[in-house]
Amino acid sequence: MSRAFTREEDSENAIAGVGERPISTHRNLVTERGLAQIEDNLADLRDIMAKAERKADRERIAVVSRDLRYWTARRESAELSVPEPGSDVIRFGMGVTLESDDGKKVHWKIVGEDEANPAKGSISHVSPMAVALFGKKVGDVANVNGKEWEIVKLSES
Repeated sequence: MSRAFTREEDSENAIAGVGERPISTHRNLVTERGLAQIEDNLADLRDIMAKAERKADRERIAVVSRDLRYWTARRESAELSVPEPGSDVIRFGMGVTLESDDGKKVHWKIVGEDEANPAKGSISHVSPMAVALFGKKVGDVANVNGKEWEIVKLSES
């Protein structure tokens, strides 16, 4: 077997081994912004796919195809959820300001898994913090990882 044949075979296996992106087993709740992000991802990936096909870039086509399957599945299972105006209990899509027992304040918006970005102030609805907060009101305390957080403010965004 020639070395060139081996390299080609390895290259094909690498492309075939791209693997699927795991899809969460949780409900795919999304905010309006999260739904728009899914649509934007799909549009961007379709553009990238067209360019990759024109260049006959098999590796890029494989990766983009995988990502298109993921985002298409997420779009098909998306459940738009908008918080009830004036709600006084924490629900999906709401913002909540918390204060720890040492006086530290944080603000989180509870969003869908694909939209969550803790560095930018949004957490997934399936995160331990969000699960501990659901159904609570201002003045209630949530305990997460042994730390108590008092709910000091709710907002609809």
